[in-house]
Amino acid sequence: EDLGQFIIDQGVDVAISREMVIDHGGAQPVELMFGSLTAKPVIPIFVNGVAHPFAAMERIRLLAEAVGTWAANLDKKVLMIASGGLSHDPPLPRWAEATDAQKEFLLHGHPDQADRDAREARVTAAGKANAAETGIIDINPEWDQKFMADCASADPTRFDHYTAAQMAEDAGNSSHEVRTWVAGFSALTAAHGGYQVEYEFYRPIPEFVAGFGLMIAR
Repeated sequence: EDLGQFIIDQGVDVAISREMVIDHGGAQPVELMFGSLTAKPVIPIFVNGVAHPFAAMERIRLLAEAVGTWAANLDKKVLMIASGGLSHDPPLPRWAEATDAQKEFLLHGHPDQADRDAREARVTAAGKANAAETGIIDINPEWDQKFMADCASADPTRFDHYTAAQMAEDAGNSSHEVRTWVAGFSALTAAHGGYQVEYEFYRPIPEFVAGFGLMIAR
């Protein structure tokens, strides 16, 4: 609540949720690093990287800069985690073309292990097939590495020129997940006045039709 009010006071409108359910993108990094979701106090911040309408990158940067300024005033160690895929365009239903059953699942579905296994099978099958045959946009390592270079620059204004339409065309409909990266690095810049990337890894993973990247900065 305090963070939400601080962000609003900086001129960025946000809302808070008392019962937001976070998905694998938010839960898995915390579980892998600390063993459980409750091992450390966590404030999940949702940045839409899934479906239209998408906020302009500048707005995401301004939101995150407010978060970073707030965190800098805490007498605590703060770890900022941003989780999302790079270029990828998995064979998933889009809202505009989805059936009623698919829309119901997108809104209210809670996938069990069988659902997750089926989804993974669809993705790996698409990865083994030719991208042109499946109608998906292939991995774009050049785009991925350019984006990671912008992350490493410690200049979040570089993200402002990214547009939703160009991202989808160049890197696939799910490349919008990198908006979390934009938020993370923008917050880190505001908190420290800059940062240095200490570790960087990139690998395209054809079987999952995705570019995988990892960066650690402080």
